[in-house]
Amino acid sequence: MNPINERIQKFISLKNIAVAGVSRKPATETGNIIYKKFKDNGYNVFAVNPNAVEIEGDKCYPNLKSIPSPVDGVFINTSPSVTMSVLKDCKEAGIKYAWIHSSIGNGSYNSEAEKYCNENGIELIPRGCPMMYVGKVDFPHKCLKGVLKLTGKIPFGL
Repeated sequence: MNPINERIQKFISLKNIAVAGVSRKPATETGNIIYKKFKDNGYNVFAVNPNAVEIEGDKCYPNLKSIPSPVDGVFINTSPSVTMSVLKDCKEAGIKYAWIHSSIGNGSYNSEAEKYCNENGIELIPRGCPMMYVGKVDFPHKCLKGVLKLTGKIPFGL
């Protein structure tokens, strides 16, 4: 199996997921949609946004280190300029799995991220979206996954 496929399988098998980059304006924000997707599929999910107290009716944490429960993995949906800060928090908090969101564009991807993760023992999924893998996948995400695979934007085949 492709190493990225293995990382995706590991990530979606985790139970305690933090979502960094949820928004205070949840209606159509990607981080909030993915937060809800994880939650609706039985994950223990923690919202992370330094400017929010509550997201989707749940407590929101200012950073990964402030989450009182163990976190197995982090989904990153921040601006690319914040991605490295979240990954450094992962290292400090002992979190070994991270997934950086991207779809058509670069999303939260930061070119330094892969190098940093390799050097610091964090298993990284550098692109893609859990909406293409978690629970029942909706038609738009099935299509998006197919297009991204065909164009080489996601170099994995799950």
